[in-house]
Amino acid sequence: MLPLLLVTVVAVRHRSVLAEGFAHLGNAEWPWLLAAVGATCLTWVAAACTRQGAVVERLPRRRLLATQFAAGAANHLLPTGLGASAVNLRFMTVCGLPLARSSAALALYLLAESVGRVALLGVLFVAFPDALRLGTLVPQTAFGPLLAGAGVVFVIAVAVLALVRRVRSAVLSFLRTALGEARSVHTRPARALALWGGSFAFPALQATVLVLVGRAMGLDVPPAHMAVAYLAATVAVALVPTPGGIGSVEAALVMALVAAGGPAAVATAVVLAFRVITVWLPLLPGALTLAALVRLKVI
Repeated sequence: MLPLLLVTVVAVRHRSVLAEGFAHLGNAEWPWLLAAVGATCLTWVAAACTRQGAVVERLPRRRLLATQFAAGAANHLLPTGLGASAVNLRFMTVCGLPLARSSAALALYLLAESVGRVALLGVLFVAFPDALRLGTLVPQTAFGPLLAGAGVVFVIAVAVLALVRRVRSAVLSFLRTALGEARSVHTRPARALALWGGSFAFPALQATVLVLVGRAMGLDVPPAHMAVAYLAATVAVALVPTPGGIGSVEAALVMALVAAGGPAAVATAVVLAFRVITVWLPLLPGALTLAALVRLKVI
C-alpha cells in the first residue's frame, strides 16, 4: 500500500500541473500522442536490455522487464534515481548475484547510460550547432561558479580518499570488482551489444517521445533541435536531487525548448503533456506492479 500512498501524495501536491497537462492533451493530435505512448513503452525495453548487458548471467526476461516498469514508478518516489537503483539492486540479488557484483553491474549501467546520453548530445551538437542559443539558456557569468564548485567537490573527494583509509580500501575494492565485471561483460559480444545498444536507445527514445509530443502540440521547432533541447536539459538536471526530476526537469525542458526557438506558451504545454505521458500515466500501474513484485518476492 505504501507506493499507492506515495503516488497519491505526489499527485495531490502537483495537482495543478496534472490538471493543466491533461487539459492540453485534449487539444493535441492523438495519432502523434499514441506514437509517443508507444515510444515510452519501448524505453522500458531499452532499459531492460541495458540491465541484462551489465551482467554475464542471463536474467529472467519477463521479470526483468516488469522490474524496469516498476523501477520507473519507484524512481519518481525517491531522489536522484535512488528508487530505480534500489529496485534493480534487489532484483539482481534475488536472482542470485552477490551484492558486490550487483552493485558493480548497477554502476556499469549508470556509467553506460550517462555515456550514451552525453555522446548523443555531442553528436547532435556537432550536426546542429545552432540548435540551442546557449546564451539564453545559461548566463555566461554562471560558468565560473559552476567550474569552481566542481573543482571544490573534486578536491574534497581526493582528500577523503587520501586521508581516510577505510574509505580508500572500500573504493578500491569496489573498483576492482566493477572492472572485473566490465571485462567479463565485454568478452561476450551479445552482452556488450545489449549494454551499449540499450544505453544509446534509451535516451534516443526519450527524445523521440518529446519530438512526437511537440508535433502533436504544433510546436514550431525542428525535430533535431527538440532532441538536442531534451538531451541538454536532462544532462543539466541529472544531479538535481528531486524525485523523478519533478519540477527541475519541467523547468529545464521549457527553457531548453525556448532556447531552441519555440514560443514559451507552446513549449510549456508540450513539456506538461510530455511529463503526463512519461511520468504520470505510468505512475499508478507502475506502483501496482512494484507492490505485486514485492509481494511475489521477485524483488
